[in-house]
Amino acid sequence: MSKSIKNLIEYLKPEKIYNLSGNENIEITGISFNSKTLETGNLFICIKGEHVDGHNFAKNAVDSGAVAIISEKELPDISFPVLQVKNTELAVAQIGAWFYDFPAKEINLIGITGTNGKTTVTHLLENIFEKADLKCGLIGTLGNRYSSTDKYISSGHTTPQASDLQKVFRDFLDKDIKNVVMEVSSHAIEQHRIDGCVFKGAVLTNITQDHLDYHITMGNYFLAKSKLFSSLENNTESFAVINKDDSYAERFIEATPSNVRILTYGIKNKADIMAKNIEFSVYGSKFICVTPFGTKDVNLQMTGMFSIYNALAAMSAGLAEGIDLNVCIEALESTPSVAGRFEVVARKPLVIVDYAHTPDGLENVLKAAQEIVPHDGKLICVFGCGGDRDATKRPQMGRIAEVLADKVIITSDNPRSEDPQQIITDILSGIKSLSSSKVIVEIDRRAAIETSVRISKEDDVIVLAGKGHEDYQILNNETIHFDDREEAKKALEKLNK
Repeated sequence: MSKSIKNLIEYLKPEKIYNLSGNENIEITGISFNSKTLETGNLFICIKGEHVDGHNFAKNAVDSGAVAIISEKELPDISFPVLQVKNTELAVAQIGAWFYDFPAKEINLIGITGTNGKTTVTHLLENIFEKADLKCGLIGTLGNRYSSTDKYISSGHTTPQASDLQKVFRDFLDKDIKNVVMEVSSHAIEQHRIDGCVFKGAVLTNITQDHLDYHITMGNYFLAKSKLFSSLENNTESFAVINKDDSYAERFIEATPSNVRILTYGIKNKADIMAKNIEFSVYGSKFICVTPFGTKDVNLQMTGMFSIYNALAAMSAGLAEGIDLNVCIEALESTPSVAGRFEVVARKPLVIVDYAHTPDGLENVLKAAQEIVPHDGKLICVFGCGGDRDATKRPQMGRIAEVLADKVIITSDNPRSEDPQQIITDILSGIKSLSSSKVIVEIDRRAAIETSVRISKEDDVIVLAGKGHEDYQILNNETIHFDDREEAKKALEKLNK
């Protein structure tokens, strides 16, 4: 199908068109919203970001070879084809779907949303599909990949920008992959990145405080997440998987169209799929899973209560897809920990790296770590909070670490443009006891990790929280290489020399 400016106008029906004469039949070779990476023949879409407004780079895009501009306003300095629309974020989704021939309509797409657990649930569900001999693509925080044996292709976002997402769908279809599991962030929903997607299933992990710098209130945060469920087609082919133990569970059930199949899972409240008789060890978890399809023993390689919830969420989605219970369990049991999610990087002391960067996430990880601290051991927590993000969670996380860990080392995470010391001060405001025997402040994260190793004994457990899989640190306008896993190993080697 031809992708000319004329074709785009017929499809998009923009509010106003400027400077078009003689350019209607120019072919569009791609879609760009970054003037630095734009290629000749691309359509440039002006997006207003949190920090940068793409309208200010329209001239750069023209100089770089754009064939037309999509804008929310008139650009008087541009004597070049400009198509004006009400909302360019929405236009990116619409144009992306159009340009790649609406690939989402051909895909069995399952979206996973929630504050914590999205990455792990997508990986577990990917493995369930593959154990059932069904090809499955994955999209999420670690990147996109065609199968569990492939490397990740970074997208820069938990949920890619709308046009990039449509391109990924098209790439999946070109490789005959028709099942896709995808992390869906609240930002992506609000910014129209998933417009143009057709979800067969939606999965809720949990809702706890995060991103209030963006959403302002928990009510707004819930409404953003709930749109994934309310967007499901109102028929019995669609399904919603909901954590019955989450305080927002009933509100998500109410947001789901009436004819959509709903499967609930949980541990505390009666649900369709439940875990009972739970046991934890340093090597994993055991539980009895009670389902409408039978009762089975499950042995996970992952530990912690949050891992049980993640497994139940993935299993519920697998069962909703019609995959056999035994196949689901085999897949769950064969899945190792996901990169940066309660990832064990050393044994003596036991060093665990986790992405926990919210109050609920930190509490879950530290409670899971408590379960496996030997009788004579101590729990040491190293964490910080990201800059230019929700500041109200900082004192909460400080208090959680103080209550659950024996020793707390407060350090930097990704301070971005904020003063790292101010972030630490915010964390300390939530801590009641500032005894140096309990709480240590070390602004340099490398030194903080080294300190945790130096003060530890063989039976201790160290949790390095906040960065997980990330291999970088953002300091003001500079991004440096930094990986908690590498730093922990270096610190241990240095101590043992």
